[in-house]
Amino acid sequence: MLKIKLARFGRRGQPHFRIVVNEARSKRDGQYMALLGQYVPAQQPKILQIDIKAFDEWLSKGAQPTDTVAALYKRFKSKDPFPPKKPRPSKKQLAKKVAQEKVKTVETPPSAPIEVETPPTK
Repeated sequence: MLKIKLARFGRRGQPHFRIVVNEARSKRDGQYMALLGQYVPAQQPKILQIDIKAFDEWLSKGAQPTDTVAALYKRFKSKDPFPPKKPRPSKKQLAKKVAQEKVKTVETPPSAPIEVETPPTK
C-alpha cells in the first residue's frame, strides 16, 4: 500500500520535511518513489510547498495520505495556510490590566440612589 507521508531531514532542532510517496511499511526517512513538496515549520513564516498536480495524480493511483499530510494539504489549498498569530499578553500585562479594572470598579459610585417603595398600610 502506498502512503503520502513526511520524511524528516535537517539538523536537530531545525526540522525540514519532504512530502514523499513511499511504501507504507518502509522507513520514514528511507528511499521514496516521488517527491511532492516540502514543509519547513521552524522558519518564520513557515514554508509549505506542494505540487498539487502530482499530489492529485498519486491520490488517483490509490496512495493514502497520512493524517498530518492530509491536514497540510487542506491548509495549502486554503487562501492563507498559516495566518499570523495574535500576540499574547504576558503575565505582568495581565496582572496590570486586572489591577486597573479593580480600581475602576472601586472608584465608580452608583449613578442614582435606589428607592424602595413600601406598600401602603391599612
